[in-house]
Amino acid sequence: MSFRQERASRHATSEYPAPQLGAPDVNPAPGSATGFLFLLGTLGCVAALAATYYFFVRTTTGQFIDESALVEAVEIHGAAGKASNKLLDWLPALSVLIASVVVIFVTVARRRWAAAGIAVAAAAGANVATQILKDLVPVRPFRGIETLEFNSLPSGHTTLAASAAAAVFLMVSPRWRPLAGFLGGSFAVATGVSTLINQWHRPADVVAAFLVVGAFMLPAGWLIMRKGPKWNVWDGYNGHWASARLWVAVPVLAGLASAAVATYSLLKIAPGPGQEGSTTNYFWAGTSLIVITGYLATVAGVWLFGHAARRRRAASGA
Repeated sequence: MSFRQERASRHATSEYPAPQLGAPDVNPAPGSATGFLFLLGTLGCVAALAATYYFFVRTTTGQFIDESALVEAVEIHGAAGKASNKLLDWLPALSVLIASVVVIFVTVARRRWAAAGIAVAAAAGANVATQILKDLVPVRPFRGIETLEFNSLPSGHTTLAASAAAAVFLMVSPRWRPLAGFLGGSFAVATGVSTLINQWHRPADVVAAFLVVGAFMLPAGWLIMRKGPKWNVWDGYNGHWASARLWVAVPVLAGLASAAVATYSLLKIAPGPGQEGSTTNYFWAGTSLIVITGYLATVAGVWLFGHAARRRRAASGA
């Protein structure tokens, strides 16, 4: 064994084996070639946030759809309402506890001090921005729809859950991100649906919260990729059980199923000969919008960070 090979072997860890000499990585610097994608994603979140506000707050059609979903939540509030209410009561403490445990453990065990600072700062920024938007965004203009005039967009509970999940996602190693994305995305989606069931927030409030978190976490993620090139390395999908494609396929299927539910619900209430007087169709359409947005953000995030991370290659170049 040559001196270079012995030195590489000595510095290898159980999580990241020694790189094979002569086998260059596909991406020498994580995030360096994907900065435009991160920027595009951030700008997309900001633009979608503005569009969500304009349609669901400033237009008659948007107000009617949003408010109808909130009103119809009463129809299924029973047992589901009790369960979701408990989740919302425990949510602030639960989100902070889970995120703190994971972030502190990863920071200490892996010495990712810079990543921890960036992730925590971005999560805090998203929550502060949500509260600022609640105060700065004008009250809902009267468009003939009976609704509360005060601004409830974005949802603070959803922002807290989504930002905590995103902080964990940014801190873990690339091979754990598909699983962390699925679990964190599911937690955020469940929180958003719970706020609708309990009539705390309209669907647009939840969607706006997802977009605020995305606008803060994407730039933070790019910085973390650039600051931690040594640990943002993985073997690709299916290289570890936590990076199995299953964790991407499940949210995709959930999103497609929700799209089908939304289409069916909206067709039932669309103007025409078979139009129905809705009892829960707007609610299911609003719920589907939350699920679609939450899981779309999950899949996009997993793909983007997986694409930006360095890939190991065997000595044969395979």
